[in-house]
Amino acid sequence: MEKDSSISVAVKPSLQERYKELQGHAKTLIQGDALNAWLRQQSAPVEVAVTTALSAVQGAALGGLMGVLASDVQNALPSPPSSLNPQSASPFQQAQALVGGPWVQARNFAVMTGVNSGITAAMKRARGGVEDIQSNMIAAFGSGAIFSLVSGTGGQNSIPNAVVTGVFFAAVQGGLYKLGTLAKPPPDDIHYESGVSMLRQLGLERYSKNFKKGLLVDSTLPLLNDSALREVNIPPGPRLLILDFVKRNP
Repeated sequence: MEKDSSISVAVKPSLQERYKELQGHAKTLIQGDALNAWLRQQSAPVEVAVTTALSAVQGAALGGLMGVLASDVQNALPSPPSSLNPQSASPFQQAQALVGGPWVQARNFAVMTGVNSGITAAMKRARGGVEDIQSNMIAAFGSGAIFSLVSGTGGQNSIPNAVVTGVFFAAVQGGLYKLGTLAKPPPDDIHYESGVSMLRQLGLERYSKNFKKGLLVDSTLPLLNDSALREVNIPPGPRLLILDFVKRNP
């Protein structure tokens, strides 16, 4: 038993490492500047088709690896009793679809990522390059609805359940988009990132507003002198610390 346990522990980290490596390569491929530049030069149908295909391949590869990792979970799930009616058995079908084997997961993830990226690319091209919360939610709705139909989680009421799944996907995507927007700094703040980082390291974060008030953006940091810092009302002690930091970190 100890030997089998050690083999299992050794295999899982290896699969996880392969998953992360493959995910990184796939993102580099799909989000590469050269590929994006080439796609922008193509017609809308070509861009949508290529984006959908590449994303589907990425999703299939990642889903296959996840299916391998989740195989133990799938085996542990109980089979629905034959006496259950279709509505009662629906949760069992959904669970099996979410933790299915490698081929099932490859199919499901290929559908979700492919449809999502395809709809996003189509809407972005149609709206002149605009990608906002509406386009993200519509793409998520489409991927969720198609996933429900392909995976069979909807049971006999496939269409209504596909709509419900699509709405759920859209709501989750909308929430994530909002959180991502809140986490991003205001556009003007990006010009002060190095200065704020410097002040944070020196324990002088309270003077960040002084930097912004005096328009001491990151490009001006090498030019800082005592007069400029005095002009934005920074006391002598903090001025000495800031100037020493700039001198030691040109």
